[in-house]
Amino acid sequence: MYLINGQWQETLPANDRAIQFGDGCFTTAGVADGAVRFQADHLRRLQQACEALMIAPVDWDRLNEEMAMLAAPEPRGVLKVIISRGAGGRGYSASNCMQPTRILSLSPYPDFYSAWREQGITLALSPIKLGINPALAGIKHLNRLEQVLIRTHLEQTTAQEALVLDSQGRLVECCAANLFWRKGADIYTPRIDGAGVNGTMRQRIISSLSGSRWRVHEVSEGPEALADADEVIICNALMPVVPVNQAQDWRYTSRELYRFLAPLCE
Repeated sequence: MYLINGQWQETLPANDRAIQFGDGCFTTAGVADGAVRFQADHLRRLQQACEALMIAPVDWDRLNEEMAMLAAPEPRGVLKVIISRGAGGRGYSASNCMQPTRILSLSPYPDFYSAWREQGITLALSPIKLGINPALAGIKHLNRLEQVLIRTHLEQTTAQEALVLDSQGRLVECCAANLFWRKGADIYTPRIDGAGVNGTMRQRIISSLSGSRWRVHEVSEGPEALADADEVIICNALMPVVPVNQAQDWRYTSRELYRFLAPLCE
């Protein structure tokens, strides 16, 4: 069941713009011991996305309460929150959409993340490239067809995650995670100003590294930047941080950055 605008149900109007146009945004948060991990970060992400997408005001206090309510009985799980512009409008016009739709759901926590953290993973270069659109860059909007195709291709390999480029051949992210790599004391992560998702864990890692002995750089680089990296990690709100053993033919054994970040991201 889904909690849709405060009601438990499994149906959505056929004219809801999430269905018609992928018109909305979402966030996915971990639940631990009856609480949403970094709940304020996820609400902030949704607020920023709705502002960028010009979605009518959402009842944020009520959404905050609904997130806490769903998480309260759960020892561990995944909470997904979708904000649609709502039902109505004519064609692409959203002029008659005054009431956004709130959709909340809970699902089991992916247990394989524990094995990934312990054993490390492999990244395979995806043949699917992300389109460049600064107006949508960084937002976790509902148009996820690129990620669907990336995942479909990934499942034909033995790798656990994809290495994803934009249409100009620059590193952006993974299929469902952000990317960091280390060279000495310098930490690099792709810029998210043309494509990709500015994940909540990516933001938290950048903040955690600020003022530390590490130097953080947001860069526009091709995949060859990983060739001489000392270490590569990926992250999202659920993992939350996972070490990479191999990306393409490049191998990594260091866990220095991973060990520094892991306790800060729990």
